Amino acid sequence: MSPSRTDLPQGTLDLLILKVVTLGPLHGYAIAQRLQQISRDVVQVQQGSLYPALHRLENRGYLAADWKLSDTGREAKFYRLTRKGRAHLESETASWHRLTEAVGLILQAAQGDAS
Repeated sequence: MSPSRTDLPQGTLDLLILKVVTLGPLHGYAIAQRLQQISRDVVQVQQGSLYPALHRLENRGYLAADWKLSDTGREAKFYRLTRKGRAHLESETASWHRLTEAVGLILQAAQGDAS
């Protein structure tokens, strides 16, 4: 049984892209593959979501990009994390942890009320 696909809450894709790119420069297709692989096929990012997110992150200065040859021999835009992107990633990661902890507390409390 394969895991079902899950829609990401708004803003989550940016966080995940920044995190994956900390491992080293990647082109868009490789970023999507890495997200899918690490999430065990739960996170499947479509091109229509991925490339606008990459452009947005690049425009905000969180990612920088260079054109290079990919493994297939084709030119591809490889994205890497900038210093500003690293700081943003740290801030957003801390915020994400606070939010998920709070949601967990609410779900636990709601479970107790259901009995």
